[in-house]
Amino acid sequence: MQAILPTTSPWASGPKEILRHGLDLLRSDTEIDRRLAMIIIDNAVELTIKTFLGLPKRITNIHVPKAKFQEMSESFPKLLDALEEYASSKLDGIDFGEIEWYHRLRNQLYHQGNGLTVERDKVTVYSELAKLLFFRLFDEKLDLEALPDTKSLGSFLFKWARFEKGLIHFSEFVADTYGRTPNATAAALILVEEEKLGKDNFCKFKLVRDARNKLVHGHSAIGEILTPQVMTSFEELDQWLRTEDKQYREGTI
Repeated sequence: MQAILPTTSPWASGPKEILRHGLDLLRSDTEIDRRLAMIIIDNAVELTIKTFLGLPKRITNIHVPKAKFQEMSESFPKLLDALEEYASSKLDGIDFGEIEWYHRLRNQLYHQGNGLTVERDKVTVYSELAKLLFFRLFDEKLDLEALPDTKSLGSFLFKWARFEKGLIHFSEFVADTYGRTPNATAAALILVEEEKLGKDNFCKFKLVRDARNKLVHGHSAIGEILTPQVMTSFEELDQWLRTEDKQYREGTI
């Protein structure tokens, strides 16, 4: 049984304050501040992972051997590997490859920062992924004032993570895959095959999934991706899954 963490966790204060500082820098929206915000947000992600994996077993119900913890603490990819190994059940909807991609972008800014710039949307998306990771690991929302352009993005990414988890759960229930559905796309294809997801809704799913992927990979501006069509399609998909799956509707998954 998963341990329930307290509403305010003292061990989460460090990552929270670093992430808060990164968001404060992003408010300035100068090239220098965006570079610094990207670096600091990445530091918050790394500290979030290290803090969680280093917590006592009584809190997380996981145990990382001391020698392994020391080894993985020296490498960001190893931290992600360990997180995937020990806490994958808490992180549905979070793509470790995407986090590593943003970490590499941060490395470019840090080691080759002279003259390099980073688009505001990329920093904004990484900040929302960092907040989602924080929430999933510590079961605690960040009490940070949202930036104007992060409100819709944060809501979308958070809702997608929940929808993806629900869709996978529903597909496993319908097709008896026993926890072997790897991702939302596989889940959608299973539900199409089982005649639970119609053609129209599958097209909506692809539209929303592609929008989500474009967001996290920084292909276009946030406002150009989260169009009324995308948002309406997402609302309709969410309503469909609420109708089909009682556990998703009641928020128990």
